[in-house]
Amino acid sequence: MKLWPGRRPAGFGANTNIKREEERRRSIFTRRAALLGVVQLGALGFLGQRLYRLQIEEGRRYATLAEENRVSARLFAPPRGRILDRRGEVVAGNRLNWRALLVAEQTADVTATIETFSRIVPLQDHEKARIERDIRRNRRFVPVILREFLSWEEMAAIEVNAPDLPGVSVDMGTTRIYPETEHLAHVLGYVGTPTEQEAGDEGIVNLPGMRVGRAGLERFHDRVLRGRAGAVQVEVNAVGRVIRELGRREGIPGQDVQISVDTGLQKAIRDKIEEGTTAVLLDARNGELLAMATKPSFDPNIFNSGVSAAQWRQWTASRSTPLINKATNGLYAPGSTFKMVVALAALEAKVCRPGDAVHCPGHFDFGDTRFHCHKQSGHGGMNMRTAIAQSCDVYFYEMARRTGMDKIAAMSNRFGLGVDLDIELPGTRRGLVPTRAWRQAQGHAWNIGDTIVHGIGQGFYQLTPLSLAVMTARLATGRAVQPHLTRAIAGQPVRGGKPEDWPSLGIPEADLRVVREAMWSVVNGGGTAGVARLPGQYGVMAGKTGTTQVRRVSREQRERGFNVATLPREWRPHALFVAYAPYDNPVFALSVIVEHGTSGSGAAAPLARDILVEAFQRLPVNPTPRDPRVAELGR
Repeated sequence: MKLWPGRRPAGFGANTNIKREEERRRSIFTRRAALLGVVQLGALGFLGQRLYRLQIEEGRRYATLAEENRVSARLFAPPRGRILDRRGEVVAGNRLNWRALLVAEQTADVTATIETFSRIVPLQDHEKARIERDIRRNRRFVPVILREFLSWEEMAAIEVNAPDLPGVSVDMGTTRIYPETEHLAHVLGYVGTPTEQEAGDEGIVNLPGMRVGRAGLERFHDRVLRGRAGAVQVEVNAVGRVIRELGRREGIPGQDVQISVDTGLQKAIRDKIEEGTTAVLLDARNGELLAMATKPSFDPNIFNSGVSAAQWRQWTASRSTPLINKATNGLYAPGSTFKMVVALAALEAKVCRPGDAVHCPGHFDFGDTRFHCHKQSGHGGMNMRTAIAQSCDVYFYEMARRTGMDKIAAMSNRFGLGVDLDIELPGTRRGLVPTRAWRQAQGHAWNIGDTIVHGIGQGFYQLTPLSLAVMTARLATGRAVQPHLTRAIAGQPVRGGKPEDWPSLGIPEADLRVVREAMWSVVNGGGTAGVARLPGQYGVMAGKTGTTQVRRVSREQRERGFNVATLPREWRPHALFVAYAPYDNPVFALSVIVEHGTSGSGAAAPLARDILVEAFQRLPVNPTPRDPRVAELGR
């Protein structure tokens, strides 16, 4: 076929179009493939980079997180430091305590877990309230105690039901124990669970089983006794059940505290006294408290497991107040045991000399008021020594009138009366020695009649048995001896030892000798406490009786021949006695108060003698005479 120039064969255009379409499609496919390749390459790059970050850069962190899902780290409270007596016997220690703990963050429903636990180990409503309170105030990873003191049966039941108790585990801790129970309760005090404020202030007190001191030495030395927390790592399964222990870092136990009290002596004294009686025995040389006994008392072990409402009501309703340490918080008028202080104030004020006589007809008249002596027929002529020995009230009415109350109060303070004492028992009361300014601050005028009454230890005085024992130690040594209970912490002595370590009271030795000789006569020279004389092998005691009224005796009662023995016991006077021994080289200083004991010479003095005999037997003393002339007086 002949083709004309310029003409295309039939079908040529269609073929060209098809070819162009195929090229266009191929071009589109190539671009899409390239784009898809870029996307895939980017995705692979991102994935690679992510894998590198997870496995290389953050591999250690995720390994740790994975390990924490398998390993549980738990802090535990350290053992509390022990308290030892002067012979090294443990008087406050620790014993093992199995308990159930709950970690709130390990359970999805805390309330349901507690209810399930309660069906296995019954919980009282007040226990549930306490658990909920602990969970609220602590962080969710801090364990709280569900129940302490678990039996073997209860522990087995908890372990068997572990899958139904997420976050619950059984743990071994320690709890406080007081082997001597009530005998040392007021000295040692007790421990209790931290308050919300305490828990918020410090992390360690949030630990399960942690206890803080609530009273006595436990409270004073709480920081020393606490120690530092330990930690344990345990392997757990998917439901939180402990498989095995992986490691343990023991806590640092609290430091041991040694005290000056002799446990055997303390118990022997408490066996001798009756309810309402308090006795305080000091080492007059260095102020160490050897015994501080009072009845009634309480068992501090009860506070470990929680005091029931019934028990608390019984304690607080009792008129005998067993929770109060009467040695440091009981307040009493000192009665005639105070007369040595009045005598020294009179000598310092130079209103009399030791040999000056005052006539006692059995009463002292001032204005239209009559002040009676305990001996209605009177003592006759009395000087300072005989007035103390016979406890003549009229003599000291006159000395107080001459001296004035403010000077008597100033002398009282020097002997540790009405001032703060340096003793490690929180809440110890300073008592009260009144002054004219104090009375005026109460909105009343001080008159001379007030001064006269206070000359025999009556009136507004409020003194503790401890302060009377300190007064006696200072009379015996002439130095500002301070009472204390702590001998050593972690084996290191904290107090020292000899009368010379304490500052002088600044009272002339001649003045002190007058009152010491008078106190010797009280017991050994025909005074008011002859029944308290020590057996010969224990040397010689010096002392002073006292009797303080709790109800005023009216004129009509005196005229009818009043007899206190006919009164109900709660109306009878308190009986007091203070003493030190041996006379020629003082070692022991003692105060005894028998509530409603009627008579210091009849109730308190014989008891003081028995206590000192016990002290000499348990703490042997080999005295050396302090002054040959004074020692001669004792023979």
